Amino acid sequence: MRAIYFEKHGGPEVLEFGVLDDPCAGRGEVLIEVKATSLNHLDLFVRRGLPGIEIPLPHVPGCDASGVVADIGVGVTDFVVGDRVLVNPSLACGWCEYCIRGDASLCRSFGVIGEHRWGACAERLVVPQENVIKIPDTMSYDDAAAVPMVFVTAWRMLITRGELRASEDILIMGAAAGVGMACIQIAKISGARVFAAAGSAEKLELCRRLGADVLIDYRQEDVLQKIRRETSGRGVDVCVDYVGKDTWITSLRTLTKGGRLLTCGATTGYDPQTDLRHIFYRQLKVIGSTTGTRNDLLAALKLIFAGKMKPAIGQVFDLERTADAHRLMEARKVVGKVVIRLGDER
Repeated sequence: MRAIYFEKHGGPEVLEFGVLDDPCAGRGEVLIEVKATSLNHLDLFVRRGLPGIEIPLPHVPGCDASGVVADIGVGVTDFVVGDRVLVNPSLACGWCEYCIRGDASLCRSFGVIGEHRWGACAERLVVPQENVIKIPDTMSYDDAAAVPMVFVTAWRMLITRGELRASEDILIMGAAAGVGMACIQIAKISGARVFAAAGSAEKLELCRRLGADVLIDYRQEDVLQKIRRETSGRGVDVCVDYVGKDTWITSLRTLTKGGRLLTCGATTGYDPQTDLRHIFYRQLKVIGSTTGTRNDLLAALKLIFAGKMKPAIGQVFDLERTADAHRLMEARKVVGKVVIRLGDER
């Protein structure tokens, strides 16, 4: 099979385009002919190397996947060859205390496709049947590939963990990123007023089209002052910040008393300075979240399949140009999700 893989960690130049052996579906597994995948920041981190996580090499990256069922292993009963599907990227054991209570993203052996096992930047992908979800014929493979990681992460962070309520004000830092675009739509459907902060007019225009109520160009405006003006000095109820070190202090200060800061990442650094007085005196909550459960993804997909939310695709690359796609994301020039297409079908 044609694949993108790397045999050492480093920059985009370590990504190789070549041919690897086809995988086979084992017991309880599904073999998928991949039609499309999409880029996430995790793909960049995996390629560079993650502290404390040893990845057997060579490694095929790619968290998200859409395609067609090509084969099924023994014990698979819910799928047949030819089914159009997408893949939930979260891996869990199914039997630890967290999985049993329905909180699989806290699983003791939690993992992610494309990180803890070979991913979707290849023509064939084998995953557990629990990770496979059928998609309607009306949904393109490109759209299906742009959904899983960002929407399952956003849904869990805002709804399952963050308990976002109607009429609340929410600020989304880095709102034009994949998770941010999912957050805008989920927040609007929940009845919240959405403040979107991004770094260019083009990115903010996308945020506006997705439903953001107040746009903030953080390169041209003071985010904190804009929030205070728009909320009459009160602040927002919720702030989403997966940017990390560069925005953390500002994010805390934008919150009203009793507000909630939600985070699922730290793309600019994981060790920000924190003034604890902002947290304890104003009784703030800092809530961590990561990816999500199958039910989190299914809840988001119900709205996507109904046409009430949608992925925003910025650019599409052929598989052999995956390194160029990585460079584009690292340069922060992405407006919308970057999709990697395998073959001609969309």
